[in-house]
Amino acid sequence: MSQAAKRKAVASIRLLINAGAAKPAPPVGPALGQAGLNIMAFCKEFNAKTADFKDVPLRVLIKVYEDKSYDWTLKGPPSSWYIKQATGLARGADRTGHETVGTISLKHLYEIAKVKAPDMPGMSLRGVVKCLMSQCQSMGVRVVERPEDA
Repeated sequence: MSQAAKRKAVASIRLLINAGAAKPAPPVGPALGQAGLNIMAFCKEFNAKTADFKDVPLRVLIKVYEDKSYDWTLKGPPSSWYIKQATGLARGADRTGHETVGTISLKHLYEIAKVKAPDMPGMSLRGVVKCLMSQCQSMGVRVVERPEDA
């Protein structure tokens, strides 16, 4: 049996951290401190690994083991970040359903879906696009068939 198989995970921590910007301040510090982890070691390791992706919010999954060791994996940015980048928006609508703050073409959604598909195993590309369309609706972004319709 391998060393990793013998260790028992006691906690799982999910965080959203900007690439290259992990600091011991909230939300990173308190989350890791509660689990008894070395906050500065994680911050240095994370910042070194993500230095190339400045200002991109990355999802991080940290598994904490009984002996206070940990493993962490990076996931891509949230769907809303991709949609905001494609539409050029800084934020979504304040009153969802009552105002439209931007438009995005179906072609752009399919390109985003290709990137997001590995994060959603078991879903077809069409299913991922439908999820992204729902995300657009909740952000106040109108989905058009062609870019010219915007």
